[in-house]
Amino acid sequence: MEPGSAPSGVDTSKAHPARMYDYFLGGNDSYPADREAAEAMLRVAPDTRASARGNRAFLQRVVRFLVGEAGIRQVIDIGAGLPAAGNVHEVAQRIAPGVRVAYVDNDPIVNTHANALLAGDGNASAVLADLRDPGTILANPGLRELIDFTEPVAVLLIAILHFFTDADDPGRVLATLRDALPPESYLAVSHGTADFHDHASVSRATALYAKAAAPVVLRSHQQVSGFFEGFDLVEPGVVQVPLWRPDHGPLPPSELAKVAIYGGVGRVR
Repeated sequence: MEPGSAPSGVDTSKAHPARMYDYFLGGNDSYPADREAAEAMLRVAPDTRASARGNRAFLQRVVRFLVGEAGIRQVIDIGAGLPAAGNVHEVAQRIAPGVRVAYVDNDPIVNTHANALLAGDGNASAVLADLRDPGTILANPGLRELIDFTEPVAVLLIAILHFFTDADDPGRVLATLRDALPPESYLAVSHGTADFHDHASVSRATALYAKAAAPVVLRSHQQVSGFFEGFDLVEPGVVQVPLWRPDHGPLPPSELAKVAIYGGVGRVR
């Protein structure tokens, strides 16, 4: 994307985490400010790309588990980010063609791209809304047309809660979502952490995000695990994302250490 192709009123002069993430994954949906910030991030935190790719693979394994093993047929992906290969609805519908997926994001650029991608797909839709106001998401008419809250639902919060400060009260957000979910529903979360890198490199990386559209707050294993209050964790619990039900053997310790993201899946009690 180049300046001029953005939706009206969108500031592309400031880096946005969703477009930076797309760049880390090898996508092309970014602007000069995003690419400059992403390259600066890779200079101070070279493992960022490995974390992004590990997180994306985790998302796809989670969807396969939810649809293939848990029998989920409705998914709400909040903070979905820009479309990329192996989107949630693509992975889910390869297993069960009737799976319904609602994508939610607060970035108009993401929403525009998602609507273009989903045109003609009656089992998937995109909603422009902010997770900081979960009640608005849950009441959105477009989402309600697709998602039936009398049946089990999976909510995906993949790499979004680390853009919430403590003042944003992520616990309140999660409680609102949890209380809206019927029995047999699931929550999946992934979240950046500083547990595996030295303080200096973490400080440099978070300082770069602070200049972008959303500062990042890295949390410990205990803090991320706390997001699953009211849920029963699916094995193996909250772990580094490559360790969550891997498709192949474990990564070598040197590669695993590069992935500074925890992930887990919980089932409504």
